[in-house]
Amino acid sequence: MSDSHNDTAEADSAANTVKTAIIVFVGAILMVIGIGMLAHFAIGTRPIGAGNENANTPEAVAGRIAHPVSLAVDPTKGPVPGAAAAPAPAAVKAGAPATAIVAAVAIPVAAVAGAAKAGGGEGIYKTACAACHSAGIAGAPKSGDKAAWAPRIAQGKDTLYKHAIGGYQGKNGVMPAKGGNTSLADADVKSAVDYMVALNK
Repeated sequence: MSDSHNDTAEADSAANTVKTAIIVFVGAILMVIGIGMLAHFAIGTRPIGAGNENANTPEAVAGRIAHPVSLAVDPTKGPVPGAAAAPAPAAVKAGAPATAIVAAVAIPVAAVAGAAKAGGGEGIYKTACAACHSAGIAGAPKSGDKAAWAPRIAQGKDTLYKHAIGGYQGKNGVMPAKGGNTSLADADVKSAVDYMVALNK
């Protein structure tokens, strides 16, 4: 009787092991199918990456490599001086509430350069420098923070010109060459430096 009891117990144990293996296998397959469906719904049917034929159009490439200052224009505060000739995009509708507008307005480089030269040092500051110096981005000394500007001004204008034109990486931050707008002439950058020094004395 004990032999038949042992045979029955072994058969039940083997059957339970097979059942457990089948359940685990089916569960794994269902999990893979579920992840695949989740990925399909998350991505949708639009191609991404190399499969997206619109990713490498001149407009898409220009949008990815554009200078950030040329994209961040708040239409509620008016156009960049001298850039009024640039057309407003269709996405910005007249009468839209100011709090709902955070527009990405692409201003042609020529319009920005024209605005900068027309506004002198102040115009160049507004188009190329203010994006970082008004908010202190990348360690830039904020305009109006005389304590932060004092040691820099004490170095002399020649050092400030050198850092603004050629770029600078120090312990407190990074200054891209010509504020990231390499189309500016050295004389234009110097006039922007003069404006900022006068503003922060």
